[in-house]
Amino acid sequence: MHAVRDHDLAVAQLRRSYEAVPPGQPVRLAKRTSNLFRPRNAPRTPGLDVSGLDGVLGVDPVARTAEVQGMCTYERLVDATLAHGLMPLVVPQLRTITLGGAVTGLGIESTSFRNGLPHESVIELDVLTGAGEVISARREGEHADLFAAFPNSLGSLGYATRLRIELQPVRRHVALRNVRFTDLSELTAAIGQITASRRWDGEPVDALDGVMFSPDEAYLVLGSFTDDVPAVSDYTGQDIYYRSLRRRQRDALTTYDYLWRWDTDWFWCSAAFGVQHPVVRRLWPTRWRRSDVYHRIVRLEHRHQVAARIDRWRGQPPRERVVQDVEIPLERTAEFLHWFADRVRMSPVWLCPLRLREPTGAGSARSWPLYPLRPAQDYVNIGFWGTVPIAEGAADGDVNREIERAVSEVGGHKSLYSDAYYDRDSFDRLYGGDTWRAVRDRYDPEHRLTGLYEKAVARA
Repeated sequence: MHAVRDHDLAVAQLRRSYEAVPPGQPVRLAKRTSNLFRPRNAPRTPGLDVSGLDGVLGVDPVARTAEVQGMCTYERLVDATLAHGLMPLVVPQLRTITLGGAVTGLGIESTSFRNGLPHESVIELDVLTGAGEVISARREGEHADLFAAFPNSLGSLGYATRLRIELQPVRRHVALRNVRFTDLSELTAAIGQITASRRWDGEPVDALDGVMFSPDEAYLVLGSFTDDVPAVSDYTGQDIYYRSLRRRQRDALTTYDYLWRWDTDWFWCSAAFGVQHPVVRRLWPTRWRRSDVYHRIVRLEHRHQVAARIDRWRGQPPRERVVQDVEIPLERTAEFLHWFADRVRMSPVWLCPLRLREPTGAGSARSWPLYPLRPAQDYVNIGFWGTVPIAEGAADGDVNREIERAVSEVGGHKSLYSDAYYDRDSFDRLYGGDTWRAVRDRYDPEHRLTGLYEKAVARA
């Protein structure tokens, strides 16, 4: 009862803070952390007060569900669910991603080849709309249009205050097999086989992702939940997880460490801060080896341009930030990866197979119009995060625009947490513009919330 009362008070405070925003002024959450790489204009008004909406309201181990507030991080949720031998169906790879953020801005991880995306395990959610109302939306019923359009709406249709999600049983450990491929066509064929059978070489596969270091050196990491392993590795100290793929064919982690295996070094991006150097690593406090710490450093650099000024002083060319996650149809993945290695030349890249969840009842698969992946289609999420030098005669953004064109040419989609350069017509075609406008007109008739295109491309 206390949790429910506290939640109601927090929602009331959120609504008061929304009402305090003058009409015509941008609406934005007041959050301490962010996983966005999309620069935004400086706010002129205080953000919405979500300070009381960051907890777990309850876990039902019998129904295998969790009731969670919108600003609750997956780190906090996992702490609550693992105590019951359960975990969310998809746990995005960074600790401070929130439940509301993963639904309204998408998320993915190694269980996505069988469980889809985080929003597909949502049973119902409460949304503060642009009209200032809190509406409960479900798969069916009066507000099914809002439920379907909310994923990938980026706050342009409202903010989730409460979600009820499905959970799955999990074991204490994850046994890993690191399978090397020297041919990308063979790698994609293996992904298709594993997705169809959920097995490889006679053993079950519960989790699947991978890393490409080059077109002739790539690895699939096959995970199986288990209670029985001879020993476990620890990649929170001096050892670095992604490097282990090259030297270990078999490995094991506790389930907790497996879920956050990419967070300690922000995949491999901690190298940019020197954290992978043995001396720096010993001196860098363990509690600061976290993605949110690295992200704060990046935000400071974006604001003050210290490293950029040093590079100019040293005569180095300016650099373009290329931080993207793209979904490519499986049958075109090898083609895209060869193009990427030849044209963009960033390495490593993350590989995370994805397939929308199959319907459990009668009827066709659910449509998610603002991120319209095709049902029964295997995709591979390809993640690449870093910078490239701006060639003489080129402009900042040219490489990202070229990537957008290449993704569209192979029938893919890209996530919108980072820089986007689409014109409005292309954006509307790719991200359900007509559906978004119809839902926005119903739930935000005065258009108080910033539009989806304005958020994703215009950086509003």
